[in-house]
Amino acid sequence: MFKTFFLQFLFGGLISLVTITNPLSKIPLFVTLTQGMSEVRRRQQAKKAAVYAGLIMAVSLLAGNVILAVFGISYGALRIAGGFVVAVLGYRMLFMSQDPGQAPKPQNNREDYSFFPLAMPGISGPGTIAVVIGIATEIAEQPSLPAKMLAFGMTFAAIFLTSLGMWLVLRSSALLSEKMGRNGTEVMTRLLGFLLICVGVQFVGSGIRSFMAGS
Repeated sequence: MFKTFFLQFLFGGLISLVTITNPLSKIPLFVTLTQGMSEVRRRQQAKKAAVYAGLIMAVSLLAGNVILAVFGISYGALRIAGGFVVAVLGYRMLFMSQDPGQAPKPQNNREDYSFFPLAMPGISGPGTIAVVIGIATEIAEQPSLPAKMLAFGMTFAAIFLTSLGMWLVLRSSALLSEKMGRNGTEVMTRLLGFLLICVGVQFVGSGIRSFMAGS
């Protein structure tokens, strides 16, 4: 069981979250917003943004099933809707020429961009939350409490690793931006966009099976 959960919730969750958050696409956003800040201040912004994003994902994982119960939304319906959202985001990344890291110019000498717009909606936007709640529905359908606890632990580990990776990318954003260039960032974004479409299709397929089984 441990091996299955490792592949499904830790490895699978990590791949899904890294793909949907797309750390490399956040480099232009981060560089733009932190322009003119000292190196110490930039690193603080990177750390806080990663922490905030991780907390948003963790809360979405814990509260996802409660939200569904309050609004009377079935697990199958959520997965189908979330799959469409994720697939559309992947389509935009794959086919649209719009700069994925485009950001508004800093205004009013604001010094803290870590929560908005970096963590929300930059890193943990609607697509990320949809993926996390989708994982929460899979955990809720596990047959026993130990299985659910193990699945939660694996998913929290995936969230932690995703946030850690985001922090490392953001704190090294200036160097990575120079090394990759605009073309390199665009190629990586389009590749991740294709993977994101695959994740969305998988969510839709899983949601249809769950929806039909419950009807």
